[in-house]
Amino acid sequence: MVRVRFAPSPTGSLHIGNALSATANRRFADEHEGVMLLRIDDTDAERSAPGGEQAILDDLRWLGLVWDEGPLRQSDRHVRHREAAHLIGEPDADGAIRFGRTTLLRADGTATYQLASAVDDLDFGVTHVIRGSDHRANEELQASLIAALGGEPPAYVHHGLLLGDEGKLSKRDGASSLADLREQGFPAEAVRAYLDELGLPRHDVRFDLARLRRLSIEALAALSDEELAGRVGLPVSAVPAMRGARDLREAREYAEQVLEPVAAPVDAPETLTRFRELVEGGLDGRSIVRELKAVGADLKAVRLALTGRERGPQLAAVIQSLSRDELLSRLDRCGSTAP
Repeated sequence: MVRVRFAPSPTGSLHIGNALSATANRRFADEHEGVMLLRIDDTDAERSAPGGEQAILDDLRWLGLVWDEGPLRQSDRHVRHREAAHLIGEPDADGAIRFGRTTLLRADGTATYQLASAVDDLDFGVTHVIRGSDHRANEELQASLIAALGGEPPAYVHHGLLLGDEGKLSKRDGASSLADLREQGFPAEAVRAYLDELGLPRHDVRFDLARLRRLSIEALAALSDEELAGRVGLPVSAVPAMRGARDLREAREYAEQVLEPVAAPVDAPETLTRFRELVEGGLDGRSIVRELKAVGADLKAVRLALTGRERGPQLAAVIQSLSRDELLSRLDRCGSTAP
């Protein structure tokens, strides 16, 4: 049976490139009716951040990436790692064990990344190691360690890295971690779709923020009214205003314009009088906007009257999000602030 593993270090929210590896492992396991093991590579205590493991688990769940076994923590297997190191070599004068020039066991008895990875891949029957090409240099050593322990090395598959304009992906490129993308309001479906599109790139690829934004728009459009309202945490009544948003953060901003208007002076009596007539006539939002355009009305004044802002969601969507009584009430309120 195919067995793969995703093995991040607990440094915090997943880098987008690591999320690409996680997605590739899950897809490969599914395509071969196999198993994905989640392993936390925490042999380097200095790189382990407080809450780092939980952040990774939350990121994977957010993306809809389930694991079949784990999470396994390498730190819990220190006894086995020491035993394996002594099977491979003898301690030197400092108590460390090396394989060629590579330290396997530190003088304090803790395993290094190379030893722990090889031993765990062997013990848990990993058949395919799918990871970024920055790990390509580790393949020969880890395969040799597994062979030295009497095992058969897995197949190693290295994919291209996800890079920014100047090399390593950073916030200057729009985002570097899944936490960054969540903060910007990208729905999980869009991020997952983007990673699935990349697949297993043979060469390094540039992070395409524009493509991710297009996928975000598609993902939001596919959500039901109830789902979209739930994601934003606001009433379903405000969904019409959210529908033009490009991400969840913008959807909230649009909805709040409808739900939390601010006072603004409006000096367009003819436009507002016509608008009131159309509202009282029972027309829907699009019909009202069409009628106002036909008479050359001041649409900006209508927006100001309803939200107190000059920009935001489509005016028809704003109108559609409000009841007849609320529309008329806002007209009355803005009238009191007119100069």
